[in-house]
Amino acid sequence: MRLLFGVVLVVGLALAGFAVYMAQSYISQYQTALAQERAAQAKQIKLTEIYIAARPLKYGEPLKKEDAIKVKWPAEAVPEGAFKSQEELFAAGSDQVRTVLRAMEKHEPLLAVKLTKPGEEAGITSRLSDGMRAFAINVDVSSGVSGFLRPGDRVDVYWTGTVQSGGDERRITKLIQAGMHLIAVDQTADKDRYNPIIARTVTVEATPQQVASLAQAQSSGKLALSLVGALDQTQATAVQVDQAEMLGLVEKAPVAAAPEPEPACTIRTRRGSELVIKEIPCTN
Repeated sequence: MRLLFGVVLVVGLALAGFAVYMAQSYISQYQTALAQERAAQAKQIKLTEIYIAARPLKYGEPLKKEDAIKVKWPAEAVPEGAFKSQEELFAAGSDQVRTVLRAMEKHEPLLAVKLTKPGEEAGITSRLSDGMRAFAINVDVSSGVSGFLRPGDRVDVYWTGTVQSGGDERRITKLIQAGMHLIAVDQTADKDRYNPIIARTVTVEATPQQVASLAQAQSSGKLALSLVGALDQTQATAVQVDQAEMLGLVEKAPVAAAPEPEPACTIRTRRGSELVIKEIPCTN
């Protein structure tokens, strides 16, 4: 009887010890999983909400409410000009919509630089900065860089004409404006246009003073454009070339006339058969 009781006691103690071991193991695993979850939450990226395009959008399309969807976005990587609320994007209380200025792909963030203000159309007026004006320059296949110009490019403007210099006419070419922004080519202001066209006019963004200079230059000579590289940050300096410099012609300096000799007064004296002539200062 005692032997049976002892066996039962030993078995009970063994089962109790095993139960304690299993409980400790479970608690340890739970604590490890809880620590891992807390560590993952600590490393989790902070998110915010912005609007993105629900479908591909083309230049000139009106932006409708169904064209924008709200998604989670990393708060540290929100693009400048992103819209975070529907009231901000669609102008709460107004039926005026924005117009697409640049083509966008599906799920691309909607940015202020890619859309007009509410109610504005995608014309050149939406591209002008404060205090700037639009000025059209007549071009052809040669002066318009063979049709490779497109809105958004920068160009240098050269003037070729005739000027008066010292009573003579000189044919010169001069850089009159550097790094001007194109906002339209013919009647197209779409920056996503890639196919080259032979334009008849290009429209540049200019200050009122630059507009006056360009108008005077266009009326008195011929303008030509030079395309500036997309990554070029240099500023062109004053450039002027005339026909003589281009051909290497050197103008001859006028030859000064030799001074006429001043008249001299003389006295003639005869010494026998010899005639002696002597110069003396003139009295009058």
